Amino acid sequence: MDYLAKASLKGKTAMVAGGGRGMGEASAAALAQAGAKVLVVDYNQARALDVARRIG
Repeated sequence: MDYLAKASLKGKTAMVAGGGRGMGEASAAALAQAGAKVLVVDYNQARALDVARRIG
């Protein structure tokens, strides 16, 4: 079941460590789709910025 699709996270903030690729990227996208403001953190700054631009 896709719980985030049914949840509203509007007004909430989430931080995703390792958000530059893989499961972290997918988590960041799902949180953003549910309405959260998402801080994408990754040791590779370029990847983190790329994900943030795509989901933002």
